[in-house]
Amino acid sequence: MIIFGTKGYLYQLAMLTLVCGNCGNPSAHALRKHVTKFTLFFVPLFPVSVKYSTQCTFCGAQRRLSSAEADQLQAGAAGGHGNPVQGSSQQQPYQS
Repeated sequence: MIIFGTKGYLYQLAMLTLVCGNCGNPSAHALRKHVTKFTLFFVPLFPVSVKYSTQCTFCGAQRRLSSAEADQLQAGAAGGHGNPVQGSSQQQPYQS
């Protein structure tokens, strides 16, 4: 008998200050990564899907992102060469 299935993992990558497209407030947004992995005998083997999203801490609105957008936001939060996101006077627009 072979037991297999999938299991989801949720990682919080960064907290970003953005203007929410839903409520219009400049607030913190959690950048999250959701990974679904294939399991065999309850051991996670390889990722089946990877999805990125942000969630506004003020109103709770979520927005899905592409991998490139998530990498750009994460680089900006870490002080890389991406767009200024956190700790600057400019705030990035948040579109839903």
